[in-house]
Amino acid sequence: MVQVAVAARLLRLQWQKGPRLRPAEIGAGSAPRRFAAGASAAATPSRRLDLRGIYPPLATPFTSQGEVDYSRLEENLRLYAGIPFRGFVVQGSNGEFPYLTQQERLEVVRRVREAMPEDKLLLAGTGCESTRGTIEMTAQMADKGADAALVVTPCYFRGSMTNAALIHHYKQVAEASPIPVILYSVPANTNLELPTNVVLSLAQHPNIVGIKDSGGNITRLGLLVHRTQHEDFQVLAGSAGFLLASYIVGAAGGICALANVLGSPVCQLEQLCCAESWDEARALQHRLIEPNIAVTSKFGVPGLKQAMEWFGLNGGFCRSPLLPLSEAQVRELHQDFSSNGWL
Repeated sequence: MVQVAVAARLLRLQWQKGPRLRPAEIGAGSAPRRFAAGASAAATPSRRLDLRGIYPPLATPFTSQGEVDYSRLEENLRLYAGIPFRGFVVQGSNGEFPYLTQQERLEVVRRVREAMPEDKLLLAGTGCESTRGTIEMTAQMADKGADAALVVTPCYFRGSMTNAALIHHYKQVAEASPIPVILYSVPANTNLELPTNVVLSLAQHPNIVGIKDSGGNITRLGLLVHRTQHEDFQVLAGSAGFLLASYIVGAAGGICALANVLGSPVCQLEQLCCAESWDEARALQHRLIEPNIAVTSKFGVPGLKQAMEWFGLNGGFCRSPLLPLSEAQVRELHQDFSSNGWL
C-alpha cells in the first residue's frame, strides 16, 4: 500500500480548535476579532481562525412567489443540528446570492447567525464587483454576525483583472475588513481562476486566512498547501467530489454543496481522512462522486434543491431566471443518488 503510506505522510491536519469571540463581545470601532487556535505543531503557525472541517454552502429557499422563505431556512439549520459541521456558509453560489437584494443578503446573515449554534463558524459571501462595494458589504455582514468574509473574484471586467488588479482588490478589502478574509476561486461560475501566484502573495497578508478553491486541480491545491505551510493560511476544497484527494495533499476542510444533502456522509469522509482510514475513505468518496456531480455541474442549484427535498430538507423554489428541473432531469438526478445507495 505505497499510495496509502504516501497519503499518510502528506496529511498534516493536527491543529487544535480553540475558543473564539462572539459578535456581542466586539464593540463598534474595535480592532479585528481574534480567534485562538490553541496548541499547534512547531511547524504550524498559530491561527487567528481555525477553518478545519466541513461547511455546507446553505441554499436559500424561496416561496412560489419568489420571496426568501426565512422560516424554511431556519428549519434547515435545526435539521442540521445533529451533523458535526464546523460551520455554515451563507451567500455562496448555492445561496443564489447574485439574485438577492442587498437587504436580503444582510437579513439572511442575521437570521442564520441567530438560528445556528454559538460554537459554529459563519462564513459569509461578501463579494461584490467593486472593491468599495465589497468593503461595505463585508463590514455590514460582520455587523450581522459573520465570523469571516468569503470574497469571490470580481469578474465582470475579467479581461482587466490582472494580477496587480486582483492583489490590489483583495488587499484593500482585507485592510478594511473587521473580520478575517477567505479568498474564493470558482472559475466554473466566474471564468476567472485566482492565479496561484496571486494567492501566494495574498496569503502573506495578516487578515487573509485561507482560500476556498473550487477548481478541482489537486496539483494546484497541493502546491498552495505546500507554499503556505508557514503562513496563517488554510486551503478548503470547494467540492465533495475531490474531498479525499484534497485531504491527502493537506487541505484543512471543505465547503461542499453536497453537504446540504448528504451532510453526515461528507463529515464521515472528513473523519475517515483524519483517522487515516484510507480504504474506507476511498470507498465512501466513490459513492459521493456521482451525487456531487449531479448537484453541481450537471443540474446546479435546481438539482441541489430537489435532492434536499428527498432527504427531508427545505430546498424550496429557485429564484428566476433559474428554472426547476424537468421530469426527465428529476429521474436522472434520482438515479445518480439511488445507484450509489443513497435513495
